[in-house]
Amino acid sequence: MNWKDYTREFKTNWQLAWPVMVAYLGQVLVGLADNIMVGKLGPRALAAISLANSTIFFVMSFGIGFSAAITPLVSEALGLNDKERIHRILYTGLLVNGLLGLFMIAAIWAMIPFLEWTGQPPEVLAVAVPYIKIVGVSVLFVMLFQAMKQFADGLGYTKISMHATIVVNIVNVLISYVLIYGVWIFPRLEVLGAGLGTMIARFLILFVFWYFLSRDPRTRHYVTHLPGRIWDPAIVRKILSLGFPSGFQSVFEMGIFTATVWLAGTLGALPQAANQIALQMASMTFMVFVGLGVAATVRTGYRLGAKDYANLRRVAMSVFLQAVLIGAFFAVLYMALRHYLPWIYLSRKHGGLDSEQVAQMASGLLIIAGLFQIFDSLQVTLQGALRGMQDVKIPAVITFTAYWLIGFPVAWFGSRIWGVYGIWFGLLAGLGTAAVLLFIRFHYLTRRWEKKYL
Repeated sequence: MNWKDYTREFKTNWQLAWPVMVAYLGQVLVGLADNIMVGKLGPRALAAISLANSTIFFVMSFGIGFSAAITPLVSEALGLNDKERIHRILYTGLLVNGLLGLFMIAAIWAMIPFLEWTGQPPEVLAVAVPYIKIVGVSVLFVMLFQAMKQFADGLGYTKISMHATIVVNIVNVLISYVLIYGVWIFPRLEVLGAGLGTMIARFLILFVFWYFLSRDPRTRHYVTHLPGRIWDPAIVRKILSLGFPSGFQSVFEMGIFTATVWLAGTLGALPQAANQIALQMASMTFMVFVGLGVAATVRTGYRLGAKDYANLRRVAMSVFLQAVLIGAFFAVLYMALRHYLPWIYLSRKHGGLDSEQVAQMASGLLIIAGLFQIFDSLQVTLQGALRGMQDVKIPAVITFTAYWLIGFPVAWFGSRIWGVYGIWFGLLAGLGTAAVLLFIRFHYLTRRWEKKYL
């Protein structure tokens, strides 16, 4: 195959990916807005929201990964042209995700006592714990939303989640601003106000998303009529068989970033704040790779259902190539703007010398964050393609090996030698290992399928 065999797929990849990117960007921008608003209260308030959100997301990452199993099932059913099965997947997925969401709330609350054992600053914990209790409840709403989102993404209707997310995120920022600073008759709740705004927005998005599904002629029937069975045991088994490995894979990956926040916290509030700035910046570009990862899942899942093995590998490779090119662009951008980006989150007026120290540390971290953009782009899209191929168990083992047997030890020892920079060397090592091993897995499977079916 030549270069054009891959590049001619870029347009289709982008059409599927960009609405997902915008939706994720909306979520990231809300996080950015919260961090900016809370950051103006001082570095310690920023450290508190960093600790709280990373703790919640450690649990929530399992649910997000678990619900991703719905997308390849829908795409496969679409390739088979089985509309009744698509209908049952939606409702069964909602029920399974809802039950899992209740267990996740209990898990988040159970983690609170363990935070003291990680050596976090007491002044940070005092602010973070009430935030965790409030936002933790909203995980149930997130899981129900994820079931609907993954359903729509699996059909290739990625714009639906984009529109719903944009509407609710605007509401989220407004509510959070009012409650953080105490506008008009509302009390000044500071960090707690950001938590309440998040919880309210996550509740509202369920109704907004359902409304958009009911208004779209392509999905109206699925939400205005019940299928023959809303609880299909065969689909439940399929969701569980794909969902649990995908959930653990997500935990292994996202857990390493949570661990970096905890490690940075042991170095003090200022390194933790610098770490949060670098993580927040990386998350803004990560959403591009997530969008392409969804495109990889949808396109490989559809070809799996249609038994089009001849084009499955080529289409997936086009996504990988597109992602790496974008990752290289972001790497250059991070390095060029590293001295300016940290001040988006900090205030020279209120932070004083503390803010100067945080900005200096964060600018160094952005060099490393730029380097791993290339590896991150590749491993995310590889995960998406393998998920579309319904290969999740071996990738879960690969992710655990890369992040926890290689990445975390490097981060831990590195933090003792180079401080917060050593933590990011560990992230770079984990991402690089994951990208290489996942590509080997993808290459092995696709070549085996080609020999067997073609």
